[in-house]
Amino acid sequence: MDPFSVQIYAAAIPAVLVAGISKGGFGSGAAFAGAVILALAVEPPVALAVMLPLLMVMDVTALPAYWRRWDPVAAVALCAGAVPGVIVAGLVFRSADPDTLRILIGAVALGFVAFQLARQSGVLDVSGLPAGRAAGWFWGCVAGFTSFVSHAGGPPAAVYLLSRGLTKETYQATTVVVFWIINMMKIGPYAWLGAFSAQTLWLDLTLIPVAVAGIGLGVWLHRRVASEWYFRVTYALLVVTGTKLIWDGLA
Repeated sequence: MDPFSVQIYAAAIPAVLVAGISKGGFGSGAAFAGAVILALAVEPPVALAVMLPLLMVMDVTALPAYWRRWDPVAAVALCAGAVPGVIVAGLVFRSADPDTLRILIGAVALGFVAFQLARQSGVLDVSGLPAGRAAGWFWGCVAGFTSFVSHAGGPPAAVYLLSRGLTKETYQATTVVVFWIINMMKIGPYAWLGAFSAQTLWLDLTLIPVAVAGIGLGVWLHRRVASEWYFRVTYALLVVTGTKLIWDGLA
């Protein structure tokens, strides 16, 4: 991979901007769209490896504002459950070929959109689901798996956190700290799989300003654009890119 090629930057810049805008102004739920976009231009493991350090920079930026405001029971349960999820996902990644990974990432993207639309329309109500530690371990395991394969751990974690009836601030704080920890869990397995390289790290260094700009743009848009419009555009983007990845994987 040439980290400075026009083709790479044509996908990487919008990918990082989308992730930054999501984290900066509209919650982090759709930030994984960046990895889905980038996977159209490079091999899936490379796309995930490029996005991980940038997502961690965004996490560290947000963490101080929510320090110790999270739900400790939920945070511990989700992080504990994420450990086996990350391990299983790493083993799947080790044995799967690139086309299988494209199909998997595309399926997660389409599943994310279906989950969000069902929840927003009232078809899916998660408020009455079990909210104890065991439920947290289960949903944490699912979140660890989906976060590893596409940086999309948000929906499984949301099912558990929404069932606990948290305040908006506690919900956001718990999400920030949980995925900060899960993202750190993924560093070792990604390195073990050989996803990181000098090329991906050089690309990350050049994209840090784009990530910061994305966060700033997200804050600016948050004050001027209704979140419904942002998510409509993001969901449409995920449907198109997710479908394209599945098509490429099956071709």
